[in-house]
Amino acid sequence: MFIVQRCLSLVAAAFILTAATEWQPLFDGKSLQGWKETPFSGHAAVKIENAQILLPYGKPMTGITLTREFPRSNYEVRFEAARLQGNDFFASLTFPVGNSFATWVTGGWGGDIVGISSIDGWDASDNETRSYFTFENGRWYAFRLNVTEHSIQAWIDDQPVVNVEIRGRTINLRPGDIKLSAPFGFASYNSTGALRKIEYRLTR
Repeated sequence: MFIVQRCLSLVAAAFILTAATEWQPLFDGKSLQGWKETPFSGHAAVKIENAQILLPYGKPMTGITLTREFPRSNYEVRFEAARLQGNDFFASLTFPVGNSFATWVTGGWGGDIVGISSIDGWDASDNETRSYFTFENGRWYAFRLNVTEHSIQAWIDDQPVVNVEIRGRTINLRPGDIKLSAPFGFASYNSTGALRKIEYRLTR
């Protein structure tokens, strides 16, 4: 009897672990259910077209913020995004990091800087996560972000672009309206961005 119960417990634990690591959709492809327009000053109206979320030119930002619960750590996010017009960030992602938040800047400061804002008070343009990536307008890119208690990693089209240790460091948002994207949200800046296939999963 004990062996049977033990086996059932192991099966249940394995099922829970498997379920926890399955990718879960955050966008249904047809509505903003579970999201709201981020109340940036001068934001444009968000649109849904062809199973995509469009973030039109704002003055300067347009965005969406998740309204449902989201994990604080040990999770992974993936999505596809394209800059349709403009020359600045088009799908920057603000996300939880423990008890704080950070932003993965995608094409900021003129269109090609990628990195995490902010670490120890330094923006993505000035800390060790800064890298350069050439985004072609109209082309879709695959983004993936992994957040643990100890590190932040990110990839674009499976190319590693961020791998930073965060233990003992200060993680926070840069000053300004980007705080309205928290706890989890996307934003475009003087650009029109498009998003699709937004998913997340727990990593443990």
